[in-house]
Formats: sequence, C-alpha cells, structure tokens
Amino acid sequence: MEVKIYLDPEGVFPAYQHKGDAGADVCSLEENFMLGPGEIKLVKTGIYMSMPEGIECQIRPRSGLALKGITIVNSPGTVDSGYLGENKIILINHSKNMFTVEKGMRIGQFVFNKYESATFVQVKTKEELGTSDRGEGGFGSSGNK
Repeated sequence: MEVKIYLDPEGVFPAYQHKGDAGADVCSLEENFMLGPGEIKLVKTGIYMSMPEGIECQIRPRSGLALKGITIVNSPGTVDSGYLGENKIILINHSKNMFTVEKGMRIGQFVFNKYESATFVQVKTKEELGTSDRGEGGFGSSGNK
C-alpha cells in the first residue's frame, strides 16, 4: 500500500523502528514544552498524507510513553482517507509529574487498517434484529471472573 506524505521542512518522516512493526513512529514538530499533570495539548507533527480509499490510519499511543502516564486522549484517533490536513496528536499527562515533550520526540504511532463502510437498514422492531446467546446482556454480563 502506498501512502503519500508531505512533510513540513522541520518535521520528522514517520518510520517503522523494526521489521514487522505494525506502528510507524510519529514525532512532535512543536518546540519543547511542558505537559502538566492532567493537561491536554494538541501537538503538531508536520505530517500531511493521502491514503487510498478503504484505508484508515489509527493514531495510537507509544507504550514507552504510556508507561510514564503520557498517552493519546482519543486513542486510537482515526484519520480518514479523505482528510488531507496536518495530522496532529492530542496528548494527555495522566501522571502526577510534569513531562517535557521535546521537538522530534516520538509521541505516537500510525497503524493502517482496511475498513468497510456499512449500509444502515432501519427495522421497525427489535425482534427483526434476530437473536443471539448474549441477547441484550451488556456491561458486566459475562461475570466477574
């Protein structure tokens, strides 16, 4: 699959760190800044891309940062194939400590997936949905063990 990338002159090209990695690391384009406990910040990456229709890009946290309490608020974030603007990442600091985000720091990762669009068909009764072993069992319906 080919993904076309336009990169801000000061940006860092997304990169897979190891053969077989699902996620390509994405870096901050922002000048160094502090992210305080509980603080949320929209961070520029300088990456613009074009993907084939039927592909989405998920923006996911990096496990090394998540271990420090730094993650992505809307995880995974979704970039639709029709979006051609700059890809930005919404970071949050869940730790109790200040955290420095440096320009060029790997702050997230791109994971590409195929998807299908649904055709929604409205029915008049819940019975028309059919039956299943689970039925309407929702939160906690599988027990505590």
